[in-house]
Amino acid sequence: MNISFDWLKEYVDLGDMTPEQLDDLLTFSGLEVDSMEKVETIKGGLEHVVIAQVLTCEPHPDSDHLHLTTVDVGGERPLNIVCGAPNVAAGQKVVCAQIGTKIYTSD
Repeated sequence: MNISFDWLKEYVDLGDMTPEQLDDLLTFSGLEVDSMEKVETIKGGLEHVVIAQVLTCEPHPDSDHLHLTTVDVGGERPLNIVCGAPNVAAGQKVVCAQIGTKIYTSD
């Protein structure tokens, strides 16, 4: 029988238990866990993609269509990002794919 961890959490108070911890608990209590599988609605899970705030936006000195932006992604310090979006402006909230992000096609 396959059971979703998120579905199980709706019916059983698991506190902050991880799926791996539940696997161990069930195994040590005498129940067999055949396998665990991570299912992602969006391939890659959008890891490293955040909603960020554009703090500053200036024209790029060597381009007529790029902008130099300073973006708050919630880290220790804002990031300097070169942006090609023609409608970017200071004060906007934007989707930011940080270093390490992998965007997959829908194929």
